[in-house]
Amino acid sequence: MLVTLLFGFFGLIILRLGNSLQAQSYREVINHAGGRWLGSVIDAVITFFLFGALTAMAAGAGAIFTEQFGLSHLFGSLIITGITIFTVLLGVHGVINSISYIVPVLLVSVLGISIISLVNTPLDFGAVRQWAQPSRAPVPFWPLSAVNYVSYNMVLSVAILAPLGRLAQNPQTLNKGAFYGGIGLGVSALAIQLALLTNIPAISGYEVPMIYIASQISPVFQFGYSIVLLLEVYTTAVGSLYGFIIRFTQQESARFKWLVIGTGVVAFAASQLGFSNLVRILYPAVGYAGLLMLGGLLYGFLKEPPVMQPAFKRIKLKGKKKH
Repeated sequence: MLVTLLFGFFGLIILRLGNSLQAQSYREVINHAGGRWLGSVIDAVITFFLFGALTAMAAGAGAIFTEQFGLSHLFGSLIITGITIFTVLLGVHGVINSISYIVPVLLVSVLGISIISLVNTPLDFGAVRQWAQPSRAPVPFWPLSAVNYVSYNMVLSVAILAPLGRLAQNPQTLNKGAFYGGIGLGVSALAIQLALLTNIPAISGYEVPMIYIASQISPVFQFGYSIVLLLEVYTTAVGSLYGFIIRFTQQESARFKWLVIGTGVVAFAASQLGFSNLVRILYPAVGYAGLLMLGGLLYGFLKEPPVMQPAFKRIKLKGKKKH
């Protein structure tokens, strides 16, 4: 519930600021919200971790190719990196279209697999308590873990949400996008978590445990979810690469193409460190560093109510009318 609320809240702040500032990249939003000094620090954090996410996605594709298709890790990373480079070269509309088509398919797949898994293997809370070791988690305290989870996801998504807000003609569209987006992300996170808990400790030996869960339903589900997950890895890689490049140059610039290709090649080389290693180290670190960004966005929201608060007031009024 906390994750869902925070996704919707901070997603709306970014979208609204992107719209009011007509932001070309996340830099305008971050600098406006955090001010000159804090904005600069947050900018550096986001830039670094956008590249880290691109690297992790290339490694994730390699892991899926190896575990599910028996193909080379190197080949899987190379394929996803090449397609990502090609998509980003098409510009922001190519990036948005790729995400818009694939994400709904992923959400439906996650919910379907999780529901079937829970029906086939009911959740045993006793086994969960016996197996769980919260003290060994990267973020042991659950409220901080929830904020950390939202934080690192927002660090990676701000690069798309900020310029996406600029494209909206109607502020109500932004309100609906943040509302439904928060619910969709929260529900899918819950579904994945419950599915994982029903399959412990068998999942602990897999780099991509949701594919193992799909395989327990049928080989068809396993193959289908592997493809869907590869597509989601691709959309995350696309968003990360585009956000990273647009930080340094505009899409119309002559060096845009060469920066896209060069960054993709370097990320491909770094991805050979392995997916689980990158996720275990990178994502909690991104979350902690991203707390600066959430703090800056909250400060920007509070210091300039005329820009931001009308959207929230409309949502509150709608709620009162219904009651």
